[in-house]
Amino acid sequence: METVMDAGPAEVYEHAFVPALFAQWGPVVADAAGVAMGSRVLDVGCGTGAATVAAAERAGPGGRVVGLDPNPEMLTVARRKPGIEWVEGRAEALPFPDAAFDAVVSQFAMMFFEDRVAALREMKRVLAPSGHMAVAVCGAVETSPGYGALAGLLDRLFGRRVGDAFRAPFVLGDAQAMQALGAEAGLKGAAVTERVGQVRFPSIADLVATERACVWTLGGLLDEEQFARLLQAAKRELAPFASEMGIAFAMPALILTAGR
Repeated sequence: METVMDAGPAEVYEHAFVPALFAQWGPVVADAAGVAMGSRVLDVGCGTGAATVAAAERAGPGGRVVGLDPNPEMLTVARRKPGIEWVEGRAEALPFPDAAFDAVVSQFAMMFFEDRVAALREMKRVLAPSGHMAVAVCGAVETSPGYGALAGLLDRLFGRRVGDAFRAPFVLGDAQAMQALGAEAGLKGAAVTERVGQVRFPSIADLVATERACVWTLGGLLDEEQFARLLQAAKRELAPFASEMGIAFAMPALILTAGR
């Protein structure tokens, strides 16, 4: 039987992370950007399309929705979803003309952009004069009890280097820092709000295996013996968040909204 460790990174993202975490945020981000029927929408750093699909549902058949990502493997999975344009490209150099979209969204991708200010400026450039953008990033790891506990456990077991690799998606989890990025990019009416979502995995073992398989955090850092140690320790450390239904805990996100 294939496990999460046997799948490629894009399949891990689609079949493990999307249902456990990302799917719930697509409607939130689309709403924050004011996506409506007939909207022209761009999703920057779309991955396999969790937020893109939510935007397409709101834009309807009269709208135009484009998902952009630099990773061709992610786009291979995304292209299974019809009715959406999928484009390979970088956030820092969007291959679209000025004012091409009514709304621009980006969901849990900006943490990994090479130049975050340049990416925000590009999002601003492709917005129509009355358009809006919404950019979601993970809140600080300390504000998520389950992920905070796992980060501390990794520090104790394997050292800060491994713990910090796991923390990579949480590096923008500071509202003032996000506000400063918006100001530097010259965004109009930039505001940062916090929303709280839930992380849900079928079991502690599923959560740990998925994180170990994630190429953006722990991928390739733990051997089989280390993984076994982590799994045993995590079953104790994360027990307060587990039940017969699986494991669940809160994870806040910060959403930067702005006009052109």
